Amino acid sequence: MLRELLNDEAGFIVSAELVLIATILVIGLIVGLSSIQHAVVAELNDVGDAIGQLNQSYWFTGFSAEKIDGNGLKAYTRGSAWQDQTDDCDNDQCDIACDVPVNEGPKRF
Repeated sequence: MLRELLNDEAGFIVSAELVLIATILVIGLIVGLSSIQHAVVAELNDVGDAIGQLNQSYWFTGFSAEKIDGNGLKAYTRGSAWQDQTDDCDNDQCDIACDVPVNEGPKRF
C-alpha cells in the first residue's frame, strides 16, 4: 500500500510550480510583516507622545499654626514645588521610524 502511494503520480505538482508559489508567498509575507511593523511602531510612537504630554509639575504651600497663648508655633509643614521640564522627545520631537537605505561606502583594506 505504501509502495502504491509512492508510485501514484495523480495530482502531482511539478517542483518548479512549488518554488514559484513558495516565492510569491514569502514575498507577500515579508511585505505584510513590514507593513505591520511600521503600523506598530507608529502607534507606539503615539503612545510615547501621549506619555510625554503628561505634566508632572506640582506645588503646595506650607502650613503653620501658632499656640493659643502666642508663644511659638504649635505645628507647621513646609511647602514644596517642582516644575516639569520638556524632555528630549516630548511633543513629537523624535521620529521613531526606519531610515532610508544608504549605499555602502568603498571597502578599505
